[in-house]
Amino acid sequence: MTSTKPHIAFLGIGLMGTPMTRNLLNAGFPMTLWNRTSSKCEPFASEAVIAESPAEAVANADVVITMLENSDVVEQVLVAQGAIDALKPGALVIDMSSIQPSVARRHGELVAEQGAGYVDAPVSGGTVGAAEARLSIMAGGSEADVDRARPVFEALGKCTRIGPVGAGQLAKLANQAIVGITIGAVSEALLLAAKGGADPAAVREALLGGFAGSRILELHGQRMIDREFAPGAPARIQLKDMRMILDEARAEGLTLPLAQQTHNEYLSLVANGHSDVDHSGLLLELEHLNGALLGSLGRGPKE
Repeated sequence: MTSTKPHIAFLGIGLMGTPMTRNLLNAGFPMTLWNRTSSKCEPFASEAVIAESPAEAVANADVVITMLENSDVVEQVLVAQGAIDALKPGALVIDMSSIQPSVARRHGELVAEQGAGYVDAPVSGGTVGAAEARLSIMAGGSEADVDRARPVFEALGKCTRIGPVGAGQLAKLANQAIVGITIGAVSEALLLAAKGGADPAAVREALLGGFAGSRILELHGQRMIDREFAPGAPARIQLKDMRMILDEARAEGLTLPLAQQTHNEYLSLVANGHSDVDHSGLLLELEHLNGALLGSLGRGPKE
């Protein structure tokens, strides 16, 4: 039976793109996949078409989704490798990468010149949210284009339209500012408590029931206690996001001291060889700075 759902071209089958593709396939969308490392598409070879280039992938697609690492990669795929030029009229491009708002606006203009629609729709929720189809999707675009995208978004999570093209990326920067700064606060709080002799696991449990409770404390606080830093969101990506936050702030004439300090801490973390740890691994930089390990502290009251 021929599917009545739009044909999706998905570009970027990585940590986030893999579970997102699985959910879209499970929802019944016909798909064509492309990834720079083609072997990452192979688990879906029996369910989707595997394209050899971005332009080939998008040629017959009704909807094009990009989930790529940064602005430069999105520019390379959409512009330099000809994906935008290969769009069919009336297609809808949904960029779910986290990129600079100015880049999203420019890509929106290029897509419009091809007679296609564009929505910037970065996400929050990490690999867990992607796997469980619980992503928070922040969409920038016309009401008509966002409405066209909603059936796709429903297979991935919950969408909120933020405003015109570029607004989704501004919301993602706000999200990443809160995430990065809060990870720093949680790591400092747990190390402070542990250094004084408190059990950091018990401190986390107690704080979750109070005003300091947060998703960061719940999930990343536990990661810190367990020293489980396999990446859901790599530190290098958080550093990239903090850099974009500061770039956007400068463009708007703003000074953001907390974002600046958090950026500097992630910069040191990456420089010290931890680019691929989870962003909750900011604790490692704090431990390095203080010469103290969270895991070796907090085993009871001080003698």
